[in-house]
Amino acid sequence: MKTRLQTSLGQHLVLTPQLQQAIKLLQMSTTELELEIAQAVESNPLLDWADSNDSSAVNEGGDGNDNEAPAERSEGDDWAPAELDWSAAGSGGSFDDDDDTGSAAERVAETETLADHLLWQLHLSHLSARDRSIGAALIDALDDDGYLREPLATIAETLLPAIHAGEDEILAVLHRIQRFDPVGVAARTLGECLQLQLDVLADETPGLLLARQIAAGPLERLPRSGVAGLAHELKQPLDEVVTAVALLRSLDPRPGTQIAPLSQDTYVVPDVVVWRQNGVWRAALAAHAGPRVVIHRGYEQLIRRCGDADAGYLRAQLQEARWLLKGLQQRGETLLRVVRSLILQQSGFLEFGEQALRPLTLREIAAELGLHESTVSRAIARKHVRTPRGTLPLRAFFASGIDTEGGGEASSTAIQAMIRRLIDDENPRKPLSDAKLADLLKSSGIPVARRTVAKYREAMNISASHERVRIA
Repeated sequence: MKTRLQTSLGQHLVLTPQLQQAIKLLQMSTTELELEIAQAVESNPLLDWADSNDSSAVNEGGDGNDNEAPAERSEGDDWAPAELDWSAAGSGGSFDDDDDTGSAAERVAETETLADHLLWQLHLSHLSARDRSIGAALIDALDDDGYLREPLATIAETLLPAIHAGEDEILAVLHRIQRFDPVGVAARTLGECLQLQLDVLADETPGLLLARQIAAGPLERLPRSGVAGLAHELKQPLDEVVTAVALLRSLDPRPGTQIAPLSQDTYVVPDVVVWRQNGVWRAALAAHAGPRVVIHRGYEQLIRRCGDADAGYLRAQLQEARWLLKGLQQRGETLLRVVRSLILQQSGFLEFGEQALRPLTLREIAAELGLHESTVSRAIARKHVRTPRGTLPLRAFFASGIDTEGGGEASSTAIQAMIRRLIDDENPRKPLSDAKLADLLKSSGIPVARRTVAKYREAMNISASHERVRIA
């Protein structure tokens, strides 16, 4: 998919094929990345596994591709130490590491659908409860390709009788969802899908203005009239129409398929390791987060000795290999920047658990790092981090917030942890009602309505108070 990429300096880059590949690699899980690289090595003779005994292999991708950590590394390296003393982390080594075997790949991956991915972004958005309900109804109506095929009037009917919303109000929420990742999602037509993707391109993108014009109108006639016919209809030079059509064809007409659910038996390999050293939380890329690949020097040298046709083929494959290595390096660098920002923001979460999780959104991390929100979303998608508290999805570091009486905010995750703790400590003969839980939270400075407590309790699969009565 062609879009705009923000660098750490805030500059916008039009995505060339190699940068498109970098975005694709960024949103992959480690398991998916391994398959992608295996296919690349199989199809490209200029790529080779680094553990090959062939001394003709050379790494041109930089340290970011060195996924096989040596036994010893200097303190400044961005790779996790081979062994970590988990008992030394946290307060007095009190953390529970639930990774019993010590293996990096002992957890089953969470299956994430397109709806899950969008709902997660919805709950992190600064929207009212009413707008979130409307957004959830819209997301539920999307098909697998990410399109909204239902008319807004039908969405309004599904919201009844709880919410009476007009089409204008629903449309406003739809426009908000259309800004989520993946870019182009929640469109109602192909033309709108492509326009959403064009809207995030840099203004200097060749053919951008004409591509917008085509997407907004004569796009459906393109298969019948062809590029030449389209140029005649628009009264535009043929070469400019060719550029605009090429831009449109580089976009993704089915953005929803970018978020495909993993199989139930897929195991995760943590991409990052987090530990505490001298009282400071540190993060590094996992030593075995992905296979290490290099350029095959023997084939590279062969380019100078073979004929023009073969040399052209090998040069193209060499360029593809270099793009892959550069993409892997960028993936690691971006992921590490995001994780280091997260542990700085959520050190209390790592120290004390869910009750200390502070409200945090994609927008905050994106603003701090000078990245686009969609870039941060891709960086954490299906990524896991190994911590003294166990192997956690990076999504666990984000939470929406509720204002407290002290003027601060408490995350919804922290409030759920407080509710669970209150229920765990309750008298089994007289369980706490939702109203009583709300009063106890209010006395702690967190004004939460009874219905909100009920919602959180149900989300944690905890029964109502009358169902929790038990005789000691």
